[in-house]
Order: sequence, then structure tokens, then C-alpha cells
Amino acid sequence: MLCITGLPLIFHHEIDEFLYEETKATAIIPGRPLASLDVIEKNALAVLPGAFIQFLLWDRDEPEALLVSIAKSPDADFRDNRDLRMDVTTGAYLDEPDIRGRLTYVLLRLHTEMFLGLPGKLFLGVMGVLFLIAVVSGVVVYGPAMRKMSFGTIRKGRSKLAKWFDVHNLLGAVTILWVLVVGSTGVLNTCADLLIKAWQYGQLAEMVGEHGGRPRPAKLASVEAAVATARARLPNMTPSFVAYPGSVFSSRSHYAIFMRGNEPVTSRLLKPVLIDASDGSFTDTRDMPWYVQTLLLSQPLHFGDYGGTPLKIVWAVLDVFTIMVLVTGLYLSGKRRSARVRRPERVLGVERVGEA
Repeated sequence: MLCITGLPLIFHHEIDEFLYEETKATAIIPGRPLASLDVIEKNALAVLPGAFIQFLLWDRDEPEALLVSIAKSPDADFRDNRDLRMDVTTGAYLDEPDIRGRLTYVLLRLHTEMFLGLPGKLFLGVMGVLFLIAVVSGVVVYGPAMRKMSFGTIRKGRSKLAKWFDVHNLLGAVTILWVLVVGSTGVLNTCADLLIKAWQYGQLAEMVGEHGGRPRPAKLASVEAAVATARARLPNMTPSFVAYPGSVFSSRSHYAIFMRGNEPVTSRLLKPVLIDASDGSFTDTRDMPWYVQTLLLSQPLHFGDYGGTPLKIVWAVLDVFTIMVLVTGLYLSGKRRSARVRRPERVLGVERVGEA
């Protein structure tokens, strides 16, 4: 199930672009000023009056549009939010994509949690650990036997079962490193909710400090000014998303502006900057803990989202090979079991006893 649902998710960007139309945003012209975030905020709330913005998100694949995630209340569950695409040049409303109705979203939910929330994620995490144990034990069991043959040998003149066994071992040897990488990153991703909670109750609480008990300001400071302050503090980084006061990634009285690097690897790492939402003053900034950084690096690695289309194709081929390993493994297991049923005396050791 994980291999089959993971295969199309490798190309989720391409699938979304092919299946779903979105209003084209204005092209960014170097030197031309972009719309103020305050204007974008105002225009987004005009579309859904009475609602509250929880996040502003910049898409690295579409810098011309900004995603504004809006909830019914400041602390509502973000999974129920409505997401508006806004033009970063004009500040105008573009459209409201039905992200949760897309095929890729359904496949992602099935792949990561089986529509069961945290219990589903933890269950898949346990399955992932067992899968890694199975791979390692397979190397331990079959490794010594394969030393007697050249790599990639498919024995001729042997039974059909022996040929399937050779194919199974060959594909397993080819994919073993990839399987260990994808399996271990998958297990780590199932713990994402727990790791984020640990960060919230640990580092984020320390950063907020004595301001933790303050209520959400009745009037928020300029989000444009808050992002400008974050840029000034970290001039070599770019905003990735803004968490508004009351949302899951911030406190009740702060903007949390998550900055990212500009290189392929550093662009996956985030550094939060806390800005007081009442007056726009700087509060604190720190590098994320090692466990969160490991999680951030593992997520794109799991789907081969580091090296563009060529790496995605490699990931897809290795995924297909892994499916073939699993299918041949089931076939060999079934054949051996049926053989034992037909010849129970071998299982019981009767032949050995008779020979003795």
C-alpha cells in the first residue's frame, strides 16, 4: 500500500498541474515592487469576512502567488482552513483551490495516516520499523549465500522457483540502500506530530518566555513590518511562512516568521523569528532543535524532492523495483509453504530419522 500510494506522490506537483487549473498570477518583474502583505491580508479577509488568518505561505514552486490560510477562529484546527491564493504583485485575490479534494491529497492522507490521524501515523511507524528489520535480516540471512555467486547471477537450468529466488535477491540488492533511506525517513515522518509538540513545549515556550500568558492583541501590528524585521535580523534568509498569533506554530501574542535558506539543502531548514504582535518589536530567534531539522530534511528526501525531475524518475524506478521485490517475496513464500504442506515429512524431520 505504501509503495503503490507513494509512487504517484513522487510526482504530486506535476499531477496537480496537469489535473487542476489555477488562475495565473502576474509575473514577477525584477525591480518592480511587490504588494504589501498588509494589502494582501486586507484583500484576503474581504473574501471571507469575519474569519481569521492563521498562516501566510510562500510556495517555492510558484513565487508569484502567496497562499493565505484562513480559519474560523485564531486557534482553530488548521486542517479545516480555507486556503486563498493571492497575487504577490497586485495583492489581488486569485482563487481558492480545493486542495483537500485533490487526488494527491487523498493519496497523501492514505500514505501517511490511512485517514486515522495520529494513531494511523504511529501504526505505520511501527510497520516501517518492522519493514527495516525485515530488510536487515534479509541481508544477514541471504548475504553469505550470495557470496558464492557473482552479483546479478540468474541461474539457468534450474527450477522456476530458483530463478524467481535469484530475481528477488538481485532486485533486493539493487534497492537495499534506497529502501533503507526511504524506510527510515518514512518512520521519522510518522513521528512529525510528536516532534512538533516537543518543539512547541520546549524551544517555542522558552522563546516566548514571560510573554506566554498574554492574550491575543485586539489589534495586530503590521505583518509587513513584522516580516521586514525578520528579514533585517536574518538578511541571508527568505520567509517561508508566517504563523499568526494563536495558531499552532506560534504563541497567542506573537507572529512567528519562519525563515529558510536559499540553497537546495538550506531551503528545507527553517529558523523561527518571533515578533511581538502588539507593537511589532523583535522578541527572539533561534535555530530549530536537531530533531526538527532532521525531520525537515527527511520529508523531501522521502519523496525524492531534492534534485528535480531526474531524481524523481530514479525514485520512481526504485519504487517499482521495491514493489517487485515484495511481489516476488510473497510468491516465493507461498510456493515454499505449499511445498511444505505437500511434504510434511521434511518439516518433521522424518527423513533424517529414517536415514539415521
